Amino acid sequence: MTDKVVASAPPVLHRTVDVGGIRVFYREAGDPGRPAIVLLHGFPSSSSMYRNLIPLLAPHFHVLAPDYPGSGNSEFPAEDKWVPTFANLADVMEQWVEKVGLDRFVFYMQDFGGPVGFRLAVRHPDWVAGLVVQNANLFLEGFPPQQAAAPGDEDQAGQESMADKTVTVEFAKFLYQAGARDPELLSPDAWNLDAYALTHPDSQRIQRALITDYPTNIALYPAWQAFLRERQPRTLIAWGRNDQFFVPAGAEAIHQAVTDSELRFFDTSHFALEEDLVPIAQAIVDFHGTPLG
Repeated sequence: MTDKVVASAPPVLHRTVDVGGIRVFYREAGDPGRPAIVLLHGFPSSSSMYRNLIPLLAPHFHVLAPDYPGSGNSEFPAEDKWVPTFANLADVMEQWVEKVGLDRFVFYMQDFGGPVGFRLAVRHPDWVAGLVVQNANLFLEGFPPQQAAAPGDEDQAGQESMADKTVTVEFAKFLYQAGARDPELLSPDAWNLDAYALTHPDSQRIQRALITDYPTNIALYPAWQAFLRERQPRTLIAWGRNDQFFVPAGAEAIHQAVTDSELRFFDTSHFALEEDLVPIAQAIVDFHGTPLG
């Protein structure tokens, strides 16, 4: 008799919802009766960066992972329909949270997920069941020392120059590979999926606008830091140690701000899940849920 292959993880559903006239795609898995965790993706990716994490978390959490407007499978709104700023991005995600019926959850934030997530956390502290911060800055210490100025000090021309350099397929690939300990562990599917959005005219316009708007995040760092120190949300910091853009000092600053926090460094890059999926999943479940197994 042939053994049957049995999937132990709940199925991953692929859904869309209308949020203020914008089509927002999201992945969902797990029992809605379990504690919820929302996975907020970074640049230049989408919820696809969590494609392998979701099945590991789904037996323990109600997992949801949206694509922002202009990313992944969500709508790429036309210029006359939606203005791409981090404030407006957070507005859409705020409405999405309300639309899908969440009222308390763990925030997982990577890269752009930090500015989006912390805007929501400050607006709705009652939503915050806990945090997972993975290579997402909210302290100036998190920028590399060789950088002459923090991004918030760049003028408009400087930010546009930054967008020229970063909103490219080549830079997306570099973000995955720079600092990775074994390039053969990295699936090219990751940056090739990102490339779809980066080469679409509307998405490219949106990503460039967000890079140009990045200094608005730096201006809010003091408020986000105050939130951490005053609210003391239970926080897991999982950080790719070899990230060339968000350096370990940023992780250490978060750890120092929150008494009930755990700091875990991984010998990998900005997209730490690509090489350290299982240990990061285990850390999340151990810290915010029940052990895997």
